Amino acid sequence: SFWRRPRDLWLPHVWPNEQAVLPAEQRSEMLHPELALKSLGSEGLFLFSSLDTNNDLYLSPEEFKPIAEKLTGVAPISEFEEEETPDPSGETLSIVAKFQPLVMETMTKSKDGFLGISHVALSGLRNWTAPAAPMSVMLARQFKAFLPPKNKLDLGDPWWIIPSELNIFTGYLSNNRFYPPPPKGKEIIIHRLLSMFHPRPFVKTRFAPQGAVACIQAISTFYYTIAFRIHAEFQLNEPPDFPFWFSPGQFTGHIILSKDSSHVREFKLFVPNNRSLNVDMEWLYGASESSNMEVDIGYLPQMELESTGPSIPSVIHDENGNVIDSRDPSGEPIQFVFEEITWQQEIPWEEAAQKLEVAMYPFKKVSYLPFTQAFEKAKAEKKLVHSILLWGALDDQSCSGRTLRETVLESSPILALLNESFISSWSLVKELEELQSNRENEFYSKLADLHLEKYNFPVEMIICLPNGTVIHHINANYFLDITSMKPEDVESSIFSFSTNFEDPSTATYLQFLKEGLQRAKPYLQT
Repeated sequence: SFWRRPRDLWLPHVWPNEQAVLPAEQRSEMLHPELALKSLGSEGLFLFSSLDTNNDLYLSPEEFKPIAEKLTGVAPISEFEEEETPDPSGETLSIVAKFQPLVMETMTKSKDGFLGISHVALSGLRNWTAPAAPMSVMLARQFKAFLPPKNKLDLGDPWWIIPSELNIFTGYLSNNRFYPPPPKGKEIIIHRLLSMFHPRPFVKTRFAPQGAVACIQAISTFYYTIAFRIHAEFQLNEPPDFPFWFSPGQFTGHIILSKDSSHVREFKLFVPNNRSLNVDMEWLYGASESSNMEVDIGYLPQMELESTGPSIPSVIHDENGNVIDSRDPSGEPIQFVFEEITWQQEIPWEEAAQKLEVAMYPFKKVSYLPFTQAFEKAKAEKKLVHSILLWGALDDQSCSGRTLRETVLESSPILALLNESFISSWSLVKELEELQSNRENEFYSKLADLHLEKYNFPVEMIICLPNGTVIHHINANYFLDITSMKPEDVESSIFSFSTNFEDPSTATYLQFLKEGLQRAKPYLQT
């Protein structure tokens, strides 16, 4: 199936108490899954495995920490926080969180009144109506993590703040988790910022591409403007409920900070809300190995952090070095005057965002135009339209086409052929349905209609003429099914395997595109 299957829940093994003192190598020989199930029950095992992050059948103090904090209400200061704390006499930055909850009516499952979905499963989502921390004061030097490395000082040259550790070969991280692992290094500031929205942010997502990427957008003598993009998600439920994952398409934004990170002039982080759907949601509804996962997508109107102004000194000194009151004689706060920044080099925000997008998604080395623009350009250049129609966005984490973009769409032969012979586009089904029903422009309505006629859930790849006529199409589920088979087992003569490429997916998609070009020849030559 094209849809990613939930990873099998790991079933931890336990042993009788009298055996617990045996050496580890002897213990490992005496593990019995049925004893674990008998001792804890399926839901108990589910909770145990969600805490046992390294699957060693032992809960270390660090692994037990989330439960201890939950029961005691006390969160001790971690070692990494103590090590990373900058000079408290430095400047401080006030940040406010703005949040509007997910519009439940935009979820597909709302159309049948969430039939068959327990109220408990969605409780974490329904109860999340406001940011966890509407305001926070942070030290300016904590934002040092956003500064570029010494070899990345050119405009638009991306670097990883938090590297992605997953790819199509490594697989995905477990869905069966409730509490984020302790953040380390540059993850700490990202974790703290996202914790303003919800107490359980996972800085590293279960699915690739993980992490955070950044590039310089502008340079002055003393300052940088840094554009960034972060892929992170939240766990909205806690035991005894089952996990509910909330994955915004992306967090993006910018920071203007001094090159020594002592001063932050401006900071903004937000989830883009320009598409009709921008959040992926996945939740389990069972605690056994056979448990399935529900998947849906929806619209989040607002999720953003913004500085209230530039960072200011936490301690103020006069010209003689003496500490003075932060308020004037009348009791009003002292007003600071900041020099105007003159940028010597800069690139537009759109260009910086595109550089970050390509770093996250190599398949975006091909330009994917909006639906109607793609047909206009195809007509002008006498090319075919390569269109992908899907349920969720192709170029963010609310996506239903992860497998497609992580394999064939970023392979070199496909990139080369798409750039040379096609105009590419991807569209949400929901947006084409709206375009189809809008009769103000009959041509655009007809284009959408021709596409939707060929669409089958979840993803359809389509090749069509500039007038919208579909000349070739294939469903992603069928595509993945035939490319996972041996060539001699493929009965259909629609696709043939090339011997030039070891990867059958690339070879088959290349064949799909070439057959589209062949079928279009009579039309393009007239």
